[in-house]
Amino acid sequence: MQIALGGCLKAPPIPYGLTDDTGGHIAYVLAASRALEERSDIDRIEIATRRFDRPDLGAIHAQPREPLGPKSEILRIDDGCPDYLSKEALEAQIPAFTAAFLEHLATLPRKPDAIHAHFADAAHVALAARDRFGIPVIYTPHSLALDKARAMTGRSQELARRIAAETRAIAGACATVVSSRDEAERQVAAYEGADPARIHCIAPGATLPARADTDAARALIAPWLDAPERPFVLAVARPVEKKNLAGLVAAFAAAPGLAERANLVILAGLRGPGRQGSEEQRRVIAGIKRAIEAHGLQGRVALPEEHDTGTLGGIYRLAAERRGVFANPALTEPFGLTLLEAAAAGLPVVATCHGGPSDIVARVGHGLTAEPTDPEAFGAALARLMTDETLHARARNAARAYETSYSWSAWAARVAALVARLAAPRRLAAPSRILASDIDNTLTGDRSALEEFAAWRAGGHALFAVATGRSITEARRILAEWEIDEPDAFITSVGTEIYRRDAAGQLRFDPDWAAEIEADWRRAEIHALLDNPSIRPQEAIEQRPWKLSYYGDARQAQRIRNRLDMAGLAARVIASHGRLIDVVPIRSGKGAAVGHLARAYGLTLDHCVAAGDSGNDECMLRAAGRAIVVGNADADLARLPRRPGLYRSRHFHAAGLMDGLAWAGLHEVREAPALRVAAE
Repeated sequence: MQIALGGCLKAPPIPYGLTDDTGGHIAYVLAASRALEERSDIDRIEIATRRFDRPDLGAIHAQPREPLGPKSEILRIDDGCPDYLSKEALEAQIPAFTAAFLEHLATLPRKPDAIHAHFADAAHVALAARDRFGIPVIYTPHSLALDKARAMTGRSQELARRIAAETRAIAGACATVVSSRDEAERQVAAYEGADPARIHCIAPGATLPARADTDAARALIAPWLDAPERPFVLAVARPVEKKNLAGLVAAFAAAPGLAERANLVILAGLRGPGRQGSEEQRRVIAGIKRAIEAHGLQGRVALPEEHDTGTLGGIYRLAAERRGVFANPALTEPFGLTLLEAAAAGLPVVATCHGGPSDIVARVGHGLTAEPTDPEAFGAALARLMTDETLHARARNAARAYETSYSWSAWAARVAALVARLAAPRRLAAPSRILASDIDNTLTGDRSALEEFAAWRAGGHALFAVATGRSITEARRILAEWEIDEPDAFITSVGTEIYRRDAAGQLRFDPDWAAEIEADWRRAEIHALLDNPSIRPQEAIEQRPWKLSYYGDARQAQRIRNRLDMAGLAARVIASHGRLIDVVPIRSGKGAAVGHLARAYGLTLDHCVAAGDSGNDECMLRAAGRAIVVGNADADLARLPRRPGLYRSRHFHAAGLMDGLAWAGLHEVREAPALRVAAE
């Protein structure tokens, strides 16, 4: 069951922008339901929302039920208030809706296996259902007030209440599902009570309608433009202040020559006759019009008041055909579904560098990011992508392949697996052995060998932990891409964070390990010492509380060690893959983390088998009682000394792991496997 209370939720087509709250989250909810419905392991999907009677917004919203598909429907709960309520007004109605919703659940012969709540108001309702009926709760925030408060001056009482509600939702939900790494590791993690073990980055797909009416798109924008045949910059956003649409007009005007060779098209909600826009909507639209006039852009900017879904699809397609660019200049953006809509149409993008768009553009590769509050910088990025034919072609080709990174079927597979784990947590028997394996190029790289590994794991031979340099968010993403079931424990960020299952089978962050490695860790001093032009830091998202990450080879790593030694700062410096350097607490590292995990189960390192392929696995391979070096290992591991407990497999990737497990006596090989090596 999903709960989404704001906006006008109905079966497609959706009049996006009809109200301020009829936006991207409704596209997300409906697409999610369609994707889940296609799965054989999902019996039924219900979407619960408010029932209201406003004929001008559609008579369907007064109907208690509306079918969506063979296994799905919208359920409208009568909370005693017949009016449509904006997000702000909805807050006072939540207690009444919660009571009506719980009364409905009480009548059901079978309760939902999980409730997926969209926004904090829905999470309040879902958590009440969990308290009464024991139903697990998944929470998706869609936008976060804490990030909005940072991006905008001042903090209103309304924002403070939203932050408090979001804090309760994040702390209380069994899992928080977000769409980008930035949401997972920066935005949600900033809330009190957030546990990275319960934060899941599961990226959705595009939500554009199948029908694209380019004729209607031409007719929509032509009356506004002096030269409607030109390529154009397209923006599609709700008319709210954080979308920075007036700032886009300023950026368009700031780019030298851009207004002479291109147009700007802004689709900002539905505002035709009879529409009741909010005060914020009216203020934003007025600001866009003032910016157009101030920069003398009349005849260069189209600001249509109405459009339907077919025209929306057509406008994306028309922009792509004319070698245009999509723009998202938001002050902050949790994810950015419109960037996937642009990718689905083959349209390159220039997007805000704040929030999820950086993640999307990095993974898809279909454009550029820029600072939205700097009109010159954002305008320069627009002009560059519009005029550089090679860059535009490269971005266009990347856009066409977006589904390799973002698809609703992949989203549904991961969410269904999450629901299964929440509904029936996997309780661990006391282990007698532990297998700790790196992910990249040790587990991954050979899908057929992974099938053999999955069968081995199902036999319950050992507690399975992954030990990786990645964050838990990225580790989960890579495991999902390779169809590897979630392990029993995560050792992440080069052995500085441990997540393991509690007695109920729920994965939790291990605070004892954090306290242990914190003792000699002087992060601020180390960071200041290494803040030097000769030492290039990795991106901000790669920095962790107990890990500072840089780019460089083994020689650069040695220079960093020397700097730390001269300053009397204790830390472990780990070089790997010939290009990555991590500086971590002296007490940490994968080897020490595996030892801590073993002690938590009453075991020692002699009970552990470790497998790896790179320099950041070295301490783990030295420490474990049995160690497996796969055949495709980096040259870094050539320095490992020979010992009875070390095995160097000739097989690559997971085939090497399985070969090593046979050597360790944990896997019975019925017939000699063919030698698996990487293709040239």
